[in-house]
Amino acid sequence: MEIEKYMAEAKQQVDCCLDELLAKEAQEPPTIHRAMRYSVFAGGKRVRPILVLAAGESVGGARRVLLPLACAIEMIHTYSLIHDDLPALDNDDLRRGVPTCHKVFGEAMAILAGDSLMTRCYQILTEVPDVSGATRLAIVREISYATGTIDGMIGGQVVDLESEGKDIGPETLEYIHRAKTGALLAACARCGGLAGAADTRQMEALSAYGRSIGLAFQIVDDILDVTSSTKDLGKTAGKDQKMKKATYPALYGVEASRRKARELTNAAIETAREIGPRAEPLLGIAQFILRRTA
Repeated sequence: MEIEKYMAEAKQQVDCCLDELLAKEAQEPPTIHRAMRYSVFAGGKRVRPILVLAAGESVGGARRVLLPLACAIEMIHTYSLIHDDLPALDNDDLRRGVPTCHKVFGEAMAILAGDSLMTRCYQILTEVPDVSGATRLAIVREISYATGTIDGMIGGQVVDLESEGKDIGPETLEYIHRAKTGALLAACARCGGLAGAADTRQMEALSAYGRSIGLAFQIVDDILDVTSSTKDLGKTAGKDQKMKKATYPALYGVEASRRKARELTNAAIETAREIGPRAEPLLGIAQFILRRTA
């Protein structure tokens, strides 16, 4: 399979669905809707929603059911980026190659735009078509845990902030990466499986796959912060070292970090093969994550 073609087609469908699900810029109050749409459509590879589609389709799920779910998760991801870039956190001026939300709309409106994307996400999750109420509830639970304080995105962000400038061990570093970034990526795979009515064996495979690529994604992100440029990344390069953040290259070095990312990617690929022939896009996504340059 040509994964680039698969991802390009999926991204186009995701973007069209996002456009339908988000309020138009002219809708009252217009400023908040402009800020929301600005951040969502500022660019990005759409890895998370594409992962939802690939995971769901690997177990026989229909794309029309999976698309709203995929878009909801992209909204909650964008909310996290808006808040992560704020002066109180990472204080970044650039995201996806354009000025961050707070630089364009101000800090107050950026906070509200992030909050609004999060609430819109959960509204969409309650309306995922052609699945049972129990499945919708299970999906909401998955996303809530993945973005929460216990082994989730916010918990990882807290430990990340508290670890700046400190000597931390491998266990703490892995916790930060698995919680801050990996948890939502793993939830993408699991939520796709839930919406696609995966059986127990398939859910176990999707869970293992998601955990592997979730950590691999953040390790590659750490490496790119050291080896790439601001122009290529679309965000400020070298920021981790400047802020004395806990990263894999800082603890292990770049080459050892690359080996770890390859090991995780290979593990994800082997797990995806257990799902069956429809899981081929999952193999390609794992390879894409390892090879990405931005």
